[in-house]
Amino acid sequence: MNKDYLERTLSARVYDVAIESPLEHAPNLSRRIGNTVYFKREDMQPVFSFKIRGAYNKMVQLSRADLERGVIAASAGNHAQGVAMAAQYLKCRATIVMPATAPRIKVDAVTRRGAEVVLIGDSYSDCYEHAMKLAAQSGATFVHPYDDPDVIAGQGTVAMEILRQHPDPIDAVFIPVGGGGLLAGMAAYIKRLRPEVKVIGVEPTDANAMYLSLKLGERITLPQVGIFADGVAVKQVGEETFRLSQEFVDDVILVDTDAMCAAIKDVFEDNRSILEPAGALAIAGMKAWAAREGAQDKTFVAIASGANMNFDRLRYVAEQAEMGEQREAIMVVTVPEKPGSFRTFCSLIGARNVTEFNYRYAKESEAHVFVGLSIQHRSEVVDLIATLASHELAAVDLTDNELAKLHIRHLVGGHAPQAVNERLIRFEFPERPGALLNFLNGMSDNWNISLFHYRNHGADYGRVLVGIQVPPSDDAEFNAFLTRLAYPYWLETHNLAYQLFLGTEAAS
Repeated sequence: MNKDYLERTLSARVYDVAIESPLEHAPNLSRRIGNTVYFKREDMQPVFSFKIRGAYNKMVQLSRADLERGVIAASAGNHAQGVAMAAQYLKCRATIVMPATAPRIKVDAVTRRGAEVVLIGDSYSDCYEHAMKLAAQSGATFVHPYDDPDVIAGQGTVAMEILRQHPDPIDAVFIPVGGGGLLAGMAAYIKRLRPEVKVIGVEPTDANAMYLSLKLGERITLPQVGIFADGVAVKQVGEETFRLSQEFVDDVILVDTDAMCAAIKDVFEDNRSILEPAGALAIAGMKAWAAREGAQDKTFVAIASGANMNFDRLRYVAEQAEMGEQREAIMVVTVPEKPGSFRTFCSLIGARNVTEFNYRYAKESEAHVFVGLSIQHRSEVVDLIATLASHELAAVDLTDNELAKLHIRHLVGGHAPQAVNERLIRFEFPERPGALLNFLNGMSDNWNISLFHYRNHGADYGRVLVGIQVPPSDDAEFNAFLTRLAYPYWLETHNLAYQLFLGTEAAS
């Protein structure tokens, strides 16, 4: 079968519609992980993913009579676009069954190519069952996204190009895994010609059907799958792809959502392109595998497999990327509720870049500050906690606390009945070191900060919300402070949102 797939791949028809994608060196990531890294840019295909290869290679071999009856496919999105484009080129009708959770960008891309879209269920398996029923009713040809020899061979052309583009030694190739078509096709080709190259599959921790199947020696069906990486949200791998993976794949490694987000940022920093989560999966796996193996001075190729990213997911990706790279730490610090303690805390943070700051007055004795900091190494957190402790400021590292990362950071606050004479001001701080200390040093010792919220949004200024308890007798001094500070500000004490959710009981 090995030779059969070599021949199938060499004779695959993909270049009527696909391009030979570039193999690009990633200098920034290479330097960071101490290995030579190349990205195989399948995100540059006409449908922004490798799926056009297998879909077209299958469909171009159908008879004219088959094409006239049309084709049906089930897909989370990228295979759908491949089938739709192939159908457009071959002038045949296409019906695509997609999950109701599929990103809008993928659904719209399919319909723009003239295919009919049916939305059902929340995973590929749900779509597959419905598509098979439609195929039986209509007589249309079902184009499988991965478990078909012609599809597998079409995807194998990615490996064919890599070995031609990089004839020098390659230590490992990292390949994203959903149903296993790309992994199986590439592994069969690579192991036939360059058996010394390791072939590593990469799956999300919450969609690990291939990992478990290979470990148990039989195909298993996951009860459910995570859909963050919707392009690989498959409950069961293919029968043929599993067989080939058993024979040719060296390892499968698992990565989480944070790691995928970090990999999206890695690719952006090297070539200014934005991958979808499944598209960055192989890069995340490469980093994890290199760290696990202690690899240095090796040559790796990772498949950048798709770029069909919904724009509205970018905010979440950017936020989680820092966690995935371990470049941001989250801590909660207990600060005594007395004049100067907040300033002491900020001075101990020093020149570190503060990514987030959440504080709300709760009781007279102490305050709990939720803070995010940019770091280079996790060891910095241990050192900072020790420094804070030496100044009677207790701190706890919450960087790996999912509740803190996903929810608590957005919920710090509430009514503060004891925060009398509180004034709420919204500031734009200059985004530079010392801006916060300049603010604190200009304040009177008679005023107490009762609320502080800041999150770095990547702008050239920081959006900061501050509650300050100022006696009415200090009105003139407080106004003079605001004038001297010269930071743009807006008084929000009478804002309805503040009164309903943050103000004192009297205000609410």
